[in-house]
Amino acid sequence: MPRTPARSRPARPTQEDVALARRSSRQLARFARGDLRVRIPRVREEVTIPKTAVRLLVDALSEMAQGHSVALTAVHVELSTQQAANLVGVSRPFLIKELDGLKIPFRKVGTHRRILFQDVLAYKQAIDKRRLATLDELAAQAQELKMGY
Repeated sequence: MPRTPARSRPARPTQEDVALARRSSRQLARFARGDLRVRIPRVREEVTIPKTAVRLLVDALSEMAQGHSVALTAVHVELSTQQAANLVGVSRPFLIKELDGLKIPFRKVGTHRRILFQDVLAYKQAIDKRRLATLDELAAQAQELKMGY
């Protein structure tokens, strides 16, 4: 059974974690282009970490370095409408209107809607892109009108 984000526990960094994450993310970022071999001296073993996982680790450390909590979720996980709304940063009723308007694919389990995490991310990226384009347009208009922006 796939883990849902509700069962994932965010790693909440302590101040010591933040400082260590800041240093280690900078160091590890230099090696994020390929697989990474890590030697574990205590047991005299080496572990090979795939480059994709190294990049995820660098991203997680970078977030922790800023004091943010981090959770790992598989993209094939299904979300409830409330979880999806929280992720996108909208109300649950608004998200349901978007689902009913077929702007985000979903399936029904009984009377409950379930949305794939990857579909929620794609929707969020699309609306974020539209928001940024609108902000750029507004900033350009403000400059044309010499409003000091």
